[in-house]
Amino acid sequence: MLVAVDGSFVPILARIARLAWTWRKKDQPTCGYRLHTHFEILRGLPKRIETTPANPKGADAEQAVLERKIEPDHCYVVDRGYQKYALWNKIHAIGSNYVCRIRDGAAFSVVEQRELTPEATAAKVISDQVVSFSSSSAAVDHPVRLVCVTCSAHTSRGRRRGRNFSSTGPSSDGVLRIVTDMLDLPAEIIAELYRLRWTIELFFRMFKQLLGCRHLLSTKQNGVEIQVYAALIACMLMLIYTGRAPNKRTFEMLRFYLVGMATIDEIVGYIDKQKSRSP
Repeated sequence: MLVAVDGSFVPILARIARLAWTWRKKDQPTCGYRLHTHFEILRGLPKRIETTPANPKGADAEQAVLERKIEPDHCYVVDRGYQKYALWNKIHAIGSNYVCRIRDGAAFSVVEQRELTPEATAAKVISDQVVSFSSSSAAVDHPVRLVCVTCSAHTSRGRRRGRNFSSTGPSSDGVLRIVTDMLDLPAEIIAELYRLRWTIELFFRMFKQLLGCRHLLSTKQNGVEIQVYAALIACMLMLIYTGRAPNKRTFEMLRFYLVGMATIDEIVGYIDKQKSRSP
């Protein structure tokens, strides 16, 4: 099973939690929850969402949460925030695989240099190597492969003033470094597997913007989970009844009906129209 794993921060609605906000730095509140999500890439559905407090530390860190939820026969596709040797070891030991982007400055030694195929070169793969990772405190206990892919260089501009928890992300030197314990797959397939990780980012965008979950309505974990499940159920119902991926217009029509601005006949007519457009 191909599963993308990531966490996304969602703040609690300010007018509800204003008195409970804890300030870490100037203009950076930490009152909210982090949604640790396992997303089935090929089905386009979230498999698991676990909520923790906002600050990703200790048992609530993204790496620690994933480590507690690892299952066999999965391929976990993760970003560089999950670069942890012990996590890789546990995924491999349980009978699963991983595809993980690593940080640009990661230290390793090359064990084997592999020749690139024309297909890999066409997929912008610039190197395929078997490497060794180790540090003073930990080491990877199985063979690891590093596939490097050309990407757009990026310089982080940091957090934008007036936008809490908004960032352009870490800088990139123009090389995407992807490690995996799968030694037999073609390099271009490894690159494509990591590219598919972007589907979880699209899910977060839909969850926050389309389904109205940019802010959470509750300060309690049970309340947060109810809001998350309600949003997902609404999304799945729209998919079932229209036969199409939920979009902004469909969600608007449901809102109009709930507030009395649209009739049931108008809703049914709209759904029938969407069904007629389904492939």
